Amino acid sequence: MLTFTPVTQRALARLRRYYQNCNYHLCEYAAGTKLMWRNYLHPQFAEAKGCLIVKNQIEGKWRFDFPVPGAAGDVDAALGEIEAYCVQTGIPLSICLVPEEKAADIVTRYPYLQMANYRAWWDYLYEAEDLREFPGRRYSGQRNHVNKFRKLYPDAQFRPLTGADSALIERFWQDYEAVFTKTSASAKQELMLAKKMLRLADKPYFHVGGMEQDGRLLSLSLGERCGDMLIIHIEKALYGYEGVYPATVQAFARHFAVNGVRCINREDDAGDRGLRTSKLQYLPSRLGAKYCFDIRNELCALSEIPVLRAERLTLSAFTEADRAAYNALCLDDERNRWWGYDYRDDLKGELTENYFLDVTRHDFAHKLAVNFAVRLDGKCIGEAVLYRFDSRGGAELGCRIAPEYAHNGYGTEAFRTVAEWGLYRLHLRHVVAKCYKENLASYRMLASCMRRTGEDETFYYFNKEV
Repeated sequence: MLTFTPVTQRALARLRRYYQNCNYHLCEYAAGTKLMWRNYLHPQFAEAKGCLIVKNQIEGKWRFDFPVPGAAGDVDAALGEIEAYCVQTGIPLSICLVPEEKAADIVTRYPYLQMANYRAWWDYLYEAEDLREFPGRRYSGQRNHVNKFRKLYPDAQFRPLTGADSALIERFWQDYEAVFTKTSASAKQELMLAKKMLRLADKPYFHVGGMEQDGRLLSLSLGERCGDMLIIHIEKALYGYEGVYPATVQAFARHFAVNGVRCINREDDAGDRGLRTSKLQYLPSRLGAKYCFDIRNELCALSEIPVLRAERLTLSAFTEADRAAYNALCLDDERNRWWGYDYRDDLKGELTENYFLDVTRHDFAHKLAVNFAVRLDGKCIGEAVLYRFDSRGGAELGCRIAPEYAHNGYGTEAFRTVAEWGLYRLHLRHVVAKCYKENLASYRMLASCMRRTGEDETFYYFNKEV
C-alpha cells in the first residue's frame, strides 16, 4: 500500500525531480504551490510506479493530484496504486485538479463519476513571448505603463535575487507593509506566506527577482520552472510607483522565461474581482481548466438494499430483528478466523449491541459495501457482503453462514445469488473472492461458481466476470 509523507521544505528536492519536467501547465503541479499552501492543503506525497502521487485536503476531503511521471513513469499503474489505496483505507476516490488534456483519461477509465470545473480555479496562461515583448496594438496599454515607469524612475533596474539578498528582501517587506491597505484575513495570510517563501531565494529551483532603485526594492517576484512553463507564485510591488507591475512582469519574463520556456502561468484568481481584472489585462492565451472528479461506484445508483430470492433463501437488508443472530455471527471467533477480518481492528470504544448493525448501515450509506442478511424461512442464518469496490467495475464478495446451518449448501446458494445480482443487476464487470488455503469448504464453494485465478502463500483467488 502507498505510504505518504507530508510535504516539507526538506522534501522539495524530491518533488522537483518530477515537477521540473512536468507539462501539465497548472500551478498545483509545482513544489512552490505545495509548500506555500501546505497549512491549507496538507499535501502528502508518495512515489510509486515511477510517478509522484500527491494527496491534498480540498474542501474537507482527501483528493489526489493526477500522477506526475518521472523519466520511466507509468501513469496508468500509478492510478491503480491510488485506487488500491482508497479501497484499503476506505477513502473516497477523488482526483483533483486534473489538467484538461488528461480529463479524457479519467472519463474513459471510470464508469461512474461526478465532475466539477469551477471558473475560480482556472489558471491564467500567457505566451512567454507576449509577456517578454508586449507586442502589437493589443499590448499598447502595457507598453505605455512600462514607458511611464522608465520615464519616472530611470535609475530603476531589474535584478535577480538570491539568498545573499535577504536583507534587501526584508527591507522590501517592511516598505510593503507600510503601504499595505488590504484588511481581509485571507490577504494578510497570503502576505505572511509570501514572506516565508521568499526566504527560499537561495534554492536553485526558484527564480527570484525585482526592480531595485537606490538600494531598495520596488517590487519582487518568485517563480518556478516546470517543463516548458514558468509559474509566477508571488508578485508584489510597492504602491505609488506607477507602472511598476507591468515593468516587473516584462523584466521577469525577459530574464527567466528563456531557454525553452513557452508559456507563463500567473495562477488563478480565487474568484477575486480585482485579481481577475488584472490578470485579464495581460491578455492570456488561454485559461487552464482544472477538473475535479469524484469517482463513484455501482452502489451510488442504489437508494436502498434490494431483496434477492434464491431457491431456498431470501437475501435482504439487516433489520433490528436480526441483531441477536448477527451479533452471534460476528462474535464467533472460531468461525470467523476464516473470514479474514477481526472487528477489533476497527473498534473504537465500547462494543455496543448495535455496533455491527450500525457498521452495515454506515458502509451502505457511504457506498462502501452492501451487506445482505441470508435468510432461511425468514430467519437470519448468515451474511453475504459485496465490498471493496474498485471504481472500475469490480468488487469483492464474501459469505459466512452460522455454524448450525453449515454443510447444507446455503453458502454456495447465497454466494452465487449475490454474485449474479452484482454482475447482471448492478452491472459490475467482475466479482472477485478469496479463501484461506486451509479452508477446503470455502474453496469448494468458490470453485463451484467462479474461476480460480491465482494463489499466494495465504490465499486462493477467484474471479467471475461477464
